[in-house]
Amino acid sequence: MNIRQYMNGPLTGFGLAVAAIAGVLDQASKLYLLFVYDLAANPTRFGPFFDFVLTKNTGISYGLFASEGAVGQWVLLGFKGAAVVLLWAWLAKAESRLTALALGLIIGGAVGNAIDRAAYGWVVDFVFFHLSGANWRFNWYVFNLADVAIVAGVIALLYESVIGERAAKAP
Repeated sequence: MNIRQYMNGPLTGFGLAVAAIAGVLDQASKLYLLFVYDLAANPTRFGPFFDFVLTKNTGISYGLFASEGAVGQWVLLGFKGAAVVLLWAWLAKAESRLTALALGLIIGGAVGNAIDRAAYGWVVDFVFFHLSGANWRFNWYVFNLADVAIVAGVIALLYESVIGERAAKAP
């Protein structure tokens, strides 16, 4: 058996192009905010509920499984690499452009965050949503464009599996 048959399908090129675009946009935004705008020294408020702040995320989503050591970071990077390979294999079997788009977004987001982890030992997060009232404050987690791509991809997969044309329909 040839590995190419598991990693190449009719929509693989489209999905990988989406992944490349998502990854490049994510990395470009992070590089700009880190090294041109210097977000660490210039956190910016855009309104009553939206800020750009630099957060060094050493874990995964919501900072879960945070790991300060190199071994933990490499374990998380290895896990992410394995997930990308499995998603790519799924992409090779994709039969719809929506599935390929969704998987491309997820792969691109995962690779974008993996590049951060390999380069810095942490993931660059910067978009911060929050709400507050007279006696309360709600802080949403801090995220980046890679996270947006991953969430959009998951939403697209859920849409396709529940509502879309290929969703299982009751008789």
